[in-house]
Amino acid sequence: MNLTAAKEGTEYIIKEILTNDSELNAFLFTLGCYSGEPITVISHIKGGCIVAIKNSRYNIDNQIAEAIII
Repeated sequence: MNLTAAKEGTEYIIKEILTNDSELNAFLFTLGCYSGEPITVISHIKGGCIVAIKNSRYNIDNQIAEAIII
């Protein structure tokens, strides 16, 4: 399951990041978004979602949310 299907307010553990884009993978890693880390979807918004990673909130689009497998 990816983040677009995640329930709001529930903490999940990231299983993997499915992307062939090394820049995107490096960017997500700098945010603390990598395998084994907890992530919580705060809310789903048009075109993406707001997530909490390591006590920070980020707005990510659906393309990135689909690449994050939980």
